[in-house]
Amino acid sequence: MSVLIIKSNSKVNIGLNILNLRSDGYHNINTIFQEIDFHDTLIVEKQKSGFNFSSNVNWLSNSNDNLCFKAWEKLKSLYDFGGVSIKLEKNIPPGKGLGGGSSNAANVLKAIVKLYKLKITKNKLEQIGSEIGADIPFFIKGGTQIGKGIGSILKPLNVHIPGRYLLVMPKLFINTSWAYEKFKKILDKPRDTINFPDFIKNGNIHFELFENDFESIVVPAYPEIGVIKNKLLDLGATYASLSGSGSTVFGIFDEDAVAKTAESHFLSKYKIFLSNPIES
Repeated sequence: MSVLIIKSNSKVNIGLNILNLRSDGYHNINTIFQEIDFHDTLIVEKQKSGFNFSSNVNWLSNSNDNLCFKAWEKLKSLYDFGGVSIKLEKNIPPGKGLGGGSSNAANVLKAIVKLYKLKITKNKLEQIGSEIGADIPFFIKGGTQIGKGIGSILKPLNVHIPGRYLLVMPKLFINTSWAYEKFKKILDKPRDTINFPDFIKNGNIHFELFENDFESIVVPAYPEIGVIKNKLLDLGATYASLSGSGSTVFGIFDEDAVAKTAESHFLSKYKIFLSNPIES
């Protein structure tokens, strides 16, 4: 095997609590990560040496801000293997809270391990990934995971969160560092950790109890986010929320027909995608 074609999926956060500021400057969080099938496509191929990268977008290159490059560079510093050539068909936009870059990096790590048959455990690969980006361990695991710490301490949530997930992506770029900095100003003391599995009992998901703390910062600064969320609920979503720090707002619909009606409402104004959850 010398080439792999990979669907590099995205994620949404179902509930996100910011707990406290850490001594390293990061924040401890508590969230449920849900992998969904809105994806980029990666073609990862062996080559004799070095790293080559191409993409359908002009804002990614062979540079230090490219997480695919960082993944190769980090793994190359630890293990002996040949080169890789990567072609990335980018669909997941940046700054939308969907984890596209982290997903790309995670899948590059997994692809290199598979192509070169490196003897690396999944736990070790997650540790390597966490040194590149906080969300990368989640994309190594995938499925539905409770995320703690900076998001890299993961535990499978053995409950399927079904439905059709309608992603609405306004033309807003929300910087995660900005959102955390704003939230830090109102985070005057450590907060209790919410146990999200308590909101899921006997197959019933009490979505009304889930909250994303970033909404208290992002919605006042970008009122359009709140308008989209409320419209998703008006159109029949069982649950609607900002994903991560945004700017994607998503709604979970029980019925496909209702989701498609809502999709048609947003179609003319926003980039949208109707997706499905990926089970572990």
